[in-house]
Amino acid sequence: MLLAANVQSAGRGRRGRRWHSPAGSGSLFSLALPMRRPAAQLGGLPIVAGLAAVRALRALGAVEAALKWPNDLLVRGAKLGGILVQTRAQGAGSTAVVGVGINHVAVSGLAKRLQRGVAALEQFLRPLPARNAVIGAVARELLTALRAFDAEGLAPFHGDWDELHAFAGQRLRVRLADGRVLAGVADGLAADGALQLRTRAGLRTVREGRVMLARPA
Repeated sequence: MLLAANVQSAGRGRRGRRWHSPAGSGSLFSLALPMRRPAAQLGGLPIVAGLAAVRALRALGAVEAALKWPNDLLVRGAKLGGILVQTRAQGAGSTAVVGVGINHVAVSGLAKRLQRGVAALEQFLRPLPARNAVIGAVARELLTALRAFDAEGLAPFHGDWDELHAFAGQRLRVRLADGRVLAGVADGLAADGALQLRTRAGLRTVREGRVMLARPA
């Protein structure tokens, strides 16, 4: 089931963050799909969904689109959109709901309010496709990716991650869930979709955190 929206007044991001999208400014939709895998095995879904969205956006012409771990869509370091995945147990399997929000046209003052770079598709696509066309393209790629993940897990997506990760091989500073900051060089994904960092103390795995800063290693 797919549900698209024209306006978002109480959208949610990771850790309860709010996201607003004025009428007509975003390509916004949620896709619900039954999965054979139990919810406990769906930790890699945000990565899979993000990679699918990036592939679709590049096919539309946004060739610099990339993914920031685990689920932010970027172009040239500016936020183009985001993804939120929610799962629920259903019998022996589960249901996954993937919410996607992509900035279609620029919203005046948004970058200043968020105090960060913000991108919109109208800056990179000429002519600019209709929002329904963007939603359809991303949803089709997403549906294919979710079915592949359900059948094969995250392993087939590691190559895509290495190609489409916005900060592959760069030195990152990551704020962990407990407030500590971990620094290291991005070194692929763990089997469950966690971010791996090469640090002075060895390879560290980050399952909950926020990438704060990236620079060449």
